[in-house]
Amino acid sequence: MSNRLTKIVTRGGDKGETSLGDGARVAKDDPRVELIGDIDELNSWIGVVINYVGEGEVSKTLIGVQHDLFDLGGALCFPGAPLLSERHVGRLDEASTALNSDLPPLKEFILPGGSSALAWLHVARTVCRRAERGMVAFMSAGAQGQFAVAYLNRLSDYLFIAARFEAKRSGVKEVLWKKASRISSDDASA
Repeated sequence: MSNRLTKIVTRGGDKGETSLGDGARVAKDDPRVELIGDIDELNSWIGVVINYVGEGEVSKTLIGVQHDLFDLGGALCFPGAPLLSERHVGRLDEASTALNSDLPPLKEFILPGGSSALAWLHVARTVCRRAERGMVAFMSAGAQGQFAVAYLNRLSDYLFIAARFEAKRSGVKEVLWKKASRISSDDASA
């Protein structure tokens, strides 16, 4: 990068506006800017996950995902720019299939937890679901991005599978949901 960011503190956003990549000024609560923020937050949480899972198949895939998400956020800065591709979605499908191939069948719902790495994978998964909902809302306003929606949907699936994979790899028992463990387990109406 050659001196593209010569100043970080510009004061240009002090009145609640920001610039898109094409120079257009928009409010910071514009749906496009909100979505860019959700994608950025997701990328940050994936960075946390990478720190906790250490080297291996999951971190290798997630480093690639971070680049994809940065590309997505960058494309969102330019109205009309293509938002990811079928190839991006295919890579996540392949990665999910590879991780899922040796996992036992899922018989119960899994609660977030078991270890720090598993909990952070689930946090990233839920933030990804929020970003996906934001992308769907953004598209309902007329924007294009079907591959971006598919990518975020597959990424949340991948993060769930990765949590199961990391639990098995590290010998951590998954935390299973038990209906009888609710606070009000004797309340049949709940």
